Amino acid sequence: MIRTTASLAVLASVLAATPLPAQTATPVTVAQADAFVADAEKQIADRSIPLNRISWVNATYITDDTDALAAQANGAMTELQVTLATQAARYATLPGLSFDTRRKLDLLRGGITLPAAATPGAAEALATLTTRMSSAYGKGRGTLDGKPVNGSDIEAAMGESRDPAKLKEMWISWHDNVGAPMRADYMKMTDLANAGAKGLGYADTGALWRSGYDMTPDAFAATTDRIWKEVEPLYLALHTYVRWKLNEKYGDAVQAKTGPIRADLLGNMWAQEWGNIYDLVAPAGAGDLGYDTGDLLKAKGYDATRMVRQGEAFYSSLGFAPLPETFWQRSQIVKPADREVICHASAWDLDNADDIRIKMCTKVNGDDFVTIHHELGHNYYQRAYKAQPFLYKNGANDGFHEAIGDTVALSITPDYLVGIGLLDKAKVPSADKDIGLLLRQAMDKVAFLPFGLLIDKWRWGVFSGEIKPTGYQAGWDKLRLQYQGVAPPVTRDETKFDPGAKYHIPAGVPYTRYFLARVLQFQFYQAACKQAGWKGPLHRCSFYGDKTVGTRLNAMLAMGQSKPWPDALQQFTGTRDMSGKAMIAYFAPLKAWLDQQNKGKPQGW
Repeated sequence: MIRTTASLAVLASVLAATPLPAQTATPVTVAQADAFVADAEKQIADRSIPLNRISWVNATYITDDTDALAAQANGAMTELQVTLATQAARYATLPGLSFDTRRKLDLLRGGITLPAAATPGAAEALATLTTRMSSAYGKGRGTLDGKPVNGSDIEAAMGESRDPAKLKEMWISWHDNVGAPMRADYMKMTDLANAGAKGLGYADTGALWRSGYDMTPDAFAATTDRIWKEVEPLYLALHTYVRWKLNEKYGDAVQAKTGPIRADLLGNMWAQEWGNIYDLVAPAGAGDLGYDTGDLLKAKGYDATRMVRQGEAFYSSLGFAPLPETFWQRSQIVKPADREVICHASAWDLDNADDIRIKMCTKVNGDDFVTIHHELGHNYYQRAYKAQPFLYKNGANDGFHEAIGDTVALSITPDYLVGIGLLDKAKVPSADKDIGLLLRQAMDKVAFLPFGLLIDKWRWGVFSGEIKPTGYQAGWDKLRLQYQGVAPPVTRDETKFDPGAKYHIPAGVPYTRYFLARVLQFQFYQAACKQAGWKGPLHRCSFYGDKTVGTRLNAMLAMGQSKPWPDALQQFTGTRDMSGKAMIAYFAPLKAWLDQQNKGKPQGW
């Protein structure tokens, strides 16, 4: 979570006590627009803090009572945001506005992820639906060997098992138990959110989401398509190679030599990242990297908290101040044994200043070591822009916010592991292991790209009506096949709702940010390595300890959302365009190797 919007059982009385000015046909002035923005910004800032606290308690202590409080609080904030967004529209086309007033008016109009219509009860109904779905996800269970398994444990088991029958059981049970029951609620949520978006002047909720990138919705959709076309050949090469290796492992009856890959065989519940099956696809003779980060952590006696301390140490090495003591007192670093929580990792800023936290159910393994570096990236971003006005306390765009920690995580290289005492220098993989290093990285970074794109492609279609409620499942399966080249292990029909089995769908969290982050992190990383004077292969670079990089990075982070994102991108990288070219450069040796391995094998599905 980036900022945790705001929470307000507390706010109903406050709203009544400070009524908002009614809309009239009276001409408005620049001075009135300035005053409106200042007042609106203060109201939302003041009211965000109690909502953040209620949301935190609900996420870390799921009960019927905390669900009710969160629904009421989110509903009250949504009502306020809708009212302010509607009023902001009155001033949006006024000539003579300052840059900041115009930008803040645009942020007020487009800053609601799921808007409600300005009708009595609409905001509360929308909040009740989203809270119910999010909590149902948090309490969800699949099965393994017929026994219930919670979300974080079934994710781990999907990465460890190599038994296709067990993988199928876990996949089907999770999607059936968690996703399918949400279908009716999701349909209602879509209708309510679309009514709210249209009330704000947008064609639908998808158009509202796409408007938040300093360009038109259509131009943004075209930008994502352009980036995908840049990186698609790399994904197709990886898909072809992995399908061949899975066929070698499981045989034609489980995974055919042609067509899509069976989704449950890829080491992840959603087939979004494939790194857990690296052992099945590692190149002969060069695939054994000589170490496993999780094993190194365990050998050195790391527990979850020490892993987070090491993540903090990376940022400290760049010159960032230590995390506040309250971070350690208030974060949820491991899963509590006594209650239901949402284990999906997230970073929080509760008071818009210094009360930053993470929420994880950390396990001592390599994946969570990476996740820690990622989530802390949010926290350091939040702290960097804390001096900005409230409406600018956000990433330059949401992809930036996701990319910062991932940029740092790319520096979890063998040299970094040596530098922090986890890996013996004598065991650093030699140059002949580079293909293995790159393939292991691609199994997560490259494999994710189409999934990162299609989640919102599906929702944009749902919001626009192109994908109708009678075709939710078919629309989902079609996009997964089109972009990912994966298919479910069993036939799905319209009694199912597989999108709901992915956290961001019931939680209403836009997902294109993660696609953008996969691209931006390589742009940031390439720029950081150049600033650090790195001369070797890009994928071996670690800028750990380079305070020059830290100073320039902090300068970008401190801008928050005060300027259009191309200004922020230029501040750190020198370019104003999001592009997949840095990622292509990083994986160029792997792409050449994959093309050699794939000669004579059918590509695509």
